[in-house]
Amino acid sequence: MTMPSTSLRERLASGSVARPTAQRGPIDNRGYHQLKSRIHEALLDRVDLESMGRLTPDQIRQELRLLVERLLEEEMVVINDAERKTLTRDIQNEMLGFGPLEPLLEDPTVSDILVNTHKQVYVERRGKLELTDVTFTDDAHLMKIIDKIVSRVGRRIDESSPMVDARLPDGSRVNAIIPPLAIDGPVMSIRRFSADPLRLADLVSYGSVTADMAEVLQGLGKAKVNILISGGTGSGKTTMLNVISGFINPTERIVTVEDAAELQLQQPHVVRLETRPANIEGKGEVTQRALVRNALRMRPDRIILGEVRGAEALDMLGAMNTGHEGSMATIHANTPRDALTRLENMVSMAAGTLPPRAMRQQISAAVGVVVQVSRLTDGKRKVLSISEVTGMEGDVITMQEIFSFKQTGVTDDGTVLGHFSASGVRPRFAERLRTFGVNLSPQVFEPR
Repeated sequence: MTMPSTSLRERLASGSVARPTAQRGPIDNRGYHQLKSRIHEALLDRVDLESMGRLTPDQIRQELRLLVERLLEEEMVVINDAERKTLTRDIQNEMLGFGPLEPLLEDPTVSDILVNTHKQVYVERRGKLELTDVTFTDDAHLMKIIDKIVSRVGRRIDESSPMVDARLPDGSRVNAIIPPLAIDGPVMSIRRFSADPLRLADLVSYGSVTADMAEVLQGLGKAKVNILISGGTGSGKTTMLNVISGFINPTERIVTVEDAAELQLQQPHVVRLETRPANIEGKGEVTQRALVRNALRMRPDRIILGEVRGAEALDMLGAMNTGHEGSMATIHANTPRDALTRLENMVSMAAGTLPPRAMRQQISAAVGVVVQVSRLTDGKRKVLSISEVTGMEGDVITMQEIFSFKQTGVTDDGTVLGHFSASGVRPRFAERLRTFGVNLSPQVFEPR
């Protein structure tokens, strides 16, 4: 495609634009940021963005590369080829992507990006946090990147609304918080999701579950058992939810409800709903509870709640108890028992007049299995427990553990030692799995 005849390259060559002041000698980190900012501003002032919008991303990058090289010649800066390439790449990322974050977003080994003001960026690789050499020019530079991210999904962030949840084009979840709530400057965290979602076989190969546990989880997904996935922050709850949902029959209609859309369901018939925060006047908020209620009117076969955290718990239990079998949700809790206790507390927020026994009866009737996941001290994620909810004894919800992970120690290099084991209890859901065509061998539940 032909570039506009009044491109910056031609105008530079003709001398119709002012040339930057010459600079000689090597540049330090501060000088690099100043040079990059100056060239970036020159490009923004003079490039015809409307004309460039008609080009492909590759054509734009090529044009920007040529423009940057011409400006560097005019600056007469002494830099080597590696520095020249770095500067060109950084300016391309500023104009087309998310600035200094682009190399981290392109790194498949990075699962979390944690921006602690413009001076410090950490990443998580293989469950461990690492400090990077990535920085932003200043807080204003970081704010531009945050604004670019949140504006793409129709969200806003400013002093009147200093917190925001958003997502990147690839589905990665973004949370940002700015002053006055963040004392030292803007802070942002990005939870990345793989373009190729993990499958159950991957979890087995990573040692997150055993082959027997994988067989049971697959059966639970197929047999429409209501599942609650419990764990701490970054423990892999959403990943496990994606994995189990992969065994849902493709003919079923699934409605997902999330605060920030991050589920990666592979079925063809999926309807995705996402909450909406209040506007600047404090109006227009749409909560998860409202979306769950609306989902019940959308003829779903299953409802999947990204995370239950409030009054929507009551409506979720109602859905599980009224014909939407196989519904799933995640919850923050440290043990399966804690997960049910938290669920009870959330229900009490929505139905304060409901007696505790009635709440527990509803929970025990709705939730079939609690899957507990955790990130261990060595950064590895494992399924610590698969527990079945068996009913009520008096005023207490009864559970039985089917599988568990027992930690036995830690090596000198920090690796967690332990083993998976079955409890020897044959779960009640085994008969339900059989009626759905999932025939598990009795040996699956035997201790080994």
